[in-house]
Amino acid sequence: MAVERSAVNPWPWSMGLGYHQGEMVSGHTRTLYCAGQTAMDGDGKPQHAGDMAAQLALSLDNLEAVLAEAGMSLANLVRLNVYTTDVDRLFPHYGVLASRLGAAGVAPTSTMLGVTRLALPDLMVELEGTAVA
Repeated sequence: MAVERSAVNPWPWSMGLGYHQGEMVSGHTRTLYCAGQTAMDGDGKPQHAGDMAAQLALSLDNLEAVLAEAGMSLANLVRLNVYTTDVDRLFPHYGVLASRLGAAGVAPTSTMLGVTRLALPDLMVELEGTAVA
């Protein structure tokens, strides 16, 4: 059975920011809950201290790696939580995330939260996703 997705948007403004208010999913057989992905290398060492754009890109690369390991891609995302230590500093780079999601043809439900800090002091952004197939 194929996965069927239906956007739930009582207001259109969120589409301009690249996400749906809700997403109805049916017909899926697998759900992947991804741990928060940050700008860590393959050895678990933080990368790109002080560079929000590079951290966002690497966090997204790492999320894609987890999805790929499960036989999925960004196209399978139905939920994406974004945690950042500096919302104002993240917004100018948010287009990187939105464009990669757009290229995958998805606009997953999303929440962005400003937090005091992440697990390691140099980390500024963390992406946590849920995917279905």
